[in-house]
Amino acid sequence: MANTLRITDQFRFFVDHAITMYEQMDAASVLLLYDGVADWVRVRKLTGDAVPFIVAVDTEEQAEGAKAAGFRTIVLEMVGNPVYDRLMQAILRSIADDFIRPGSQIVAMYGGFESNSIDTVSLISLKEHLNRLTSTDLRLLNTTVPLETLKTIVNLAIEIGLSGREGKPVGTLFVVGDKQRVLTESHAGGFDPVRGYSRSERNIMDPRVREGIKEIAQLDGAIVISADGIVEASCRILDATADNITLSKGLGSRHWAAAGITRCTKAVAIVVSETNGTVRIFQNGEVMLRIEPTNRKPFIWKKFEYEPPEN
Repeated sequence: MANTLRITDQFRFFVDHAITMYEQMDAASVLLLYDGVADWVRVRKLTGDAVPFIVAVDTEEQAEGAKAAGFRTIVLEMVGNPVYDRLMQAILRSIADDFIRPGSQIVAMYGGFESNSIDTVSLISLKEHLNRLTSTDLRLLNTTVPLETLKTIVNLAIEIGLSGREGKPVGTLFVVGDKQRVLTESHAGGFDPVRGYSRSERNIMDPRVREGIKEIAQLDGAIVISADGIVEASCRILDATADNITLSKGLGSRHWAAAGITRCTKAVAIVVSETNGTVRIFQNGEVMLRIEPTNRKPFIWKKFEYEPPEN
């Protein structure tokens, strides 16, 4: 059963101080992270309209009330994950959705000690610790793959890069778009876990499919996804050559395979590095965007010193 946010004096206190911190520190937004349901209309009355609030919850059902109350919302689909991982993902999604800019500061409200209440307010500086992509960055890619499909797969890659699977790092390769040519330029590497399922059961927009892909990502080979978000095949060995392609020193076989397949097709490849979780987006044989992980680097946490107003 989902937690219900209690509108207590403590919660009002934290809202007031979050707004004060936002104003004094020239922050970009206030992020409210909560893993349950709430009377978002009452919360909206407390926050007011002057300060931009972002509400991050775990499910679409929890987000409905927040959206109806006028909040910008993010659905994390990370039920049961540690609060730190959920907070980091909320920040990444906020930047990817153009709610905040990569170099800004945000005020975060969340339950650091009790899941059914808000007991922590932090100021987080992103300037030196996040090199994130935005929808504008993705639009620069010359591809027929819809932006929403790309964003969904990139966000999935970020989750894999951040958390791995069951605490272990995972590297993987997604190839998106131009599916017929990609399948021609590759071959089956063995048993394919997605084979035999209907299109609706292979739609990457479905959270259950994305969760299943996290399991498949641990297997060798590329995951091929059509422009409309259907997982066409997994465990594919890419045959395209990487001759005459230049990449940074230290990049592994997945990156070379991504460069090769995107040079000979119109696909976009997204690679998660197993060593450090970095996500790279390839097109035309080149790295177009690089997305650094955050949970392996320290954030700047600034203690907020509240000075009461003079009488």
